[in-house]
Amino acid sequence: MYGLKAVVIGAGIGGLTAGIALRQAGYEVEVYDRVRELRPVGSGISLWSNGVKVLNHLGLGKQLAAIGGTMNYMEYRQINGNLLNHISLQPLVEEVGQRPYPVARRDLQNILLAKFEEVGGKLNLSTKCIGVKEGFSEVTAKFEDGSTAVGDILVAADGVRSLLRQYVLNDSVEPKYAGYVNWNGLVPISTALAPADTWSIYVGEHKRASLMPVAGNRFYFFFDVPLPLGTVNNFANYKNELKSHFQGWAEPVQRLIERIEPETVARVEIHDVGPINKLVKGRVALLGDAAHATCPDLGQGGCQAIEDGWVLANYLVSTNLSVPDALRRYELERKVRTTEIVNKARNRAEAIHGKDPEVTEKWYQQLAEESPLDVTSAIAKIIKGGPLH
Repeated sequence: MYGLKAVVIGAGIGGLTAGIALRQAGYEVEVYDRVRELRPVGSGISLWSNGVKVLNHLGLGKQLAAIGGTMNYMEYRQINGNLLNHISLQPLVEEVGQRPYPVARRDLQNILLAKFEEVGGKLNLSTKCIGVKEGFSEVTAKFEDGSTAVGDILVAADGVRSLLRQYVLNDSVEPKYAGYVNWNGLVPISTALAPADTWSIYVGEHKRASLMPVAGNRFYFFFDVPLPLGTVNNFANYKNELKSHFQGWAEPVQRLIERIEPETVARVEIHDVGPINKLVKGRVALLGDAAHATCPDLGQGGCQAIEDGWVLANYLVSTNLSVPDALRRYELERKVRTTEIVNKARNRAEAIHGKDPEVTEKWYQQLAEESPLDVTSAIAKIIKGGPLH
């Protein structure tokens, strides 16, 4: 099915990965996004080895290594700073054959965009898709300004609040609030906050404070707090909010709060989507958060969007019955994988954030008692479920 054209709606991680993979497969690719400039939501992301392997395969290995943080260890600490568990990630790397890379989202989007343009993809911004119309052998995206784009396939990678999800499902599926708010951003690496090669996570009171190294001598940080939906979001008050929520926590947590620059911090009410029973309708395929937004508690949201792009392109070039047939094969494979990830991430979010306080208390105990090899084996199992083992 060479020489065909793909219209991709959404220029996030999933849309750009799909665009690169489809261009390399011989498709003409046009990516459309409603924003005037690409500004990723959130400051950082953990790319586990399954996502890294796909990007390596697409020719981004050197670029990814350059923007990835050196994360050799994970550690869990109590509110008072006492160590619960210290985990070497070397056994994980040896088991799965690739390091994970924590990265700044802007850095990741920049290398994806550069690669997409290098392989000849076309990006169109300020173009909001408001509908889709299918014919027998083509599909048309309709935009708010009255313009259209016609292709052989339409990839709906338009995010957690996807407009095209309803077209595919013939139903409205709204994102579901996960029950907690996440503040995240970037600060300079300092050993007064955490070791420079370690993902440090403080846990207690159903909350988390976390630091993870990314390139550029920076930590990606986040704070999680269970809160009702719709609490006031005012960046001028972020420091006071965090000081209140994390009062009495260890000194590195207090230093981190002092060092954040509130105007650069993202404050996100965490939602997920699905699992949904359908990813494809005719020549239209949902991809990434449009299909399966996950709670970020497994670190697999971006990785699943990356996997989607690879699997989609692979079926389009490895099967030649028809575009709809290739998309059905994509749907069958990705539904199994992403349903498991969405459910597992939701269960973990609830366990971490006190939906049932007894469950959260047991998790804290487990952190102290669990063998580091059991932790890395559990992560490896998720990684090895990806399309590139």
